[in-house]
Amino acid sequence: MARGQQKIQSQQKNAKKQAEKKKGGSDQKAAAKVALVHTCPVCKTQMPDPKTFKQHFESKHPKSPMPPELVDVQA
Repeated sequence: MARGQQKIQSQQKNAKKQAEKKKGGSDQKAAAKVALVHTCPVCKTQMPDPKTFKQHFESKHPKSPMPPELVDVQA
């Protein structure tokens, strides 16, 4: 267990880290969630771009009709 000066330094370092986190540092989960903008109407899976969405739809749901937003997308 830290004592004296080492304890104070550790507390200051932790306080600084917590302040940066609270200020809005890079939250990877939130950034990833924002990037997933396309949702499959059949299975509700989220994808980042239309090309991936079309590839998913063609491979996973071949019998379902293609959504209108994917008809003109080049895969």
